[in-house]
Amino acid sequence: MSTLLLSGLLLVAALILPTLSSAEDTMTQLSLSDPSRWGYFSDQVMGGVSQGQASFEQSGGQTVLRLTGKVSTANDGGFIQARTKLDAPLPATAQGIILNVKGNGQTYYIHIRTTWTLLPWRFYQASFEASEDWQEVQIPFDDFAPYGRMLRKTFDAQAVQSMAVVAFGRDHEADLSVRVIGMY
Repeated sequence: MSTLLLSGLLLVAALILPTLSSAEDTMTQLSLSDPSRWGYFSDQVMGGVSQGQASFEQSGGQTVLRLTGKVSTANDGGFIQARTKLDAPLPATAQGIILNVKGNGQTYYIHIRTTWTLLPWRFYQASFEASEDWQEVQIPFDDFAPYGRMLRKTFDAQAVQSMAVVAFGRDHEADLSVRVIGMY
């Protein structure tokens, strides 16, 4: 009887609690193995003074994107980011972003640009915390908010053209490592 109860509880837990391994089976991953697909940008493109870099390192046989630097809001600045363009539209069934990250206990962001975010200061963003241990983060598209004027409150997954991991909006030291980024 207790074996049956335990089996039932394990089945319920498996159905309720998503895991990275099961999510990886149904997600589209962005490549971290080709650094040329990722570009580093900072607020210096508009006169800000934030400094940083995006590097690619090996950790446990996996390529890891690492975003480090000092974010400064001086001179109307406040960001560093690593961004990639998508080769193809996302599936219409895509529901959100999944990440495997670690960091320095700070808040970081995912920025999404679509066919409707033509100006550099227009995008959709969602925040996440990056602890000192590797963790999975799932961000539903419904959690993304428009940043900039005259954007719709939501976006169509098939309109997504680029994605960025970003240290943004306040003075702080950034240190974020990403070993999986994809859509579920």
